[in-house]
Amino acid sequence: MASKWLKTEALLTDAEVAHYIPETKSLTTANLQDMLTKFGFVVVKPIVGGGGYGVIKIASTGSGYQITHSFQSHQYDSFSKMYSALFKIKAKRNYLIQQGIHLARINGRPIDYRVKYVKQDGQWHFRSMVGRLAKNGLFVTNLCKGGSQLTGSEGLRRSLPKVSTSAKRNEMRMLTRKCTAILEARFPGIGELGFDYGLDHKGKIWIFEVNTRPL
Repeated sequence: MASKWLKTEALLTDAEVAHYIPETKSLTTANLQDMLTKFGFVVVKPIVGGGGYGVIKIASTGSGYQITHSFQSHQYDSFSKMYSALFKIKAKRNYLIQQGIHLARINGRPIDYRVKYVKQDGQWHFRSMVGRLAKNGLFVTNLCKGGSQLTGSEGLRRSLPKVSTSAKRNEMRMLTRKCTAILEARFPGIGELGFDYGLDHKGKIWIFEVNTRPL
């Protein structure tokens, strides 16, 4: 079950969980234009893939569009120029577009969270909850891309000092249990999941994706 699209579709069937999922569409010209108009910036990522590979940020600026990929950013004065450049940069696979979220930050670096949930002897158990702080200058937080690991509590406390750390940890645990029940019903046989959560600068939790082969 490597497809991000199939897992997102399954989770969207639950109204409570859907509230936590950024708007997601397949990558087409019309969808990209619509979502940039609506959200200002988006993230495009391969439908199948992990480790931050192939993830690209696209922003609408006052004078045109900006593509950010790895440490490089490029400006384009028209949508058509940006879109043709995108197809030269992106991997040769199908992509989806996800609503851009302004993540909470520590010293200007975005942070998100990985929650590992594992099934042992017929019962699900929390294995870990860690913060992943993006390398300076990057927007992806993956450790294999140079991100730093913090405890979940430290990440929450430092990035959102006015928000209750324990409340947000409990909310992520609640979501993990609920999403796992949905996914297990749809895809029997799963036994290990890695949930990627982001908290925006207001403290709202977002489910970015669920990995079935978490590292």
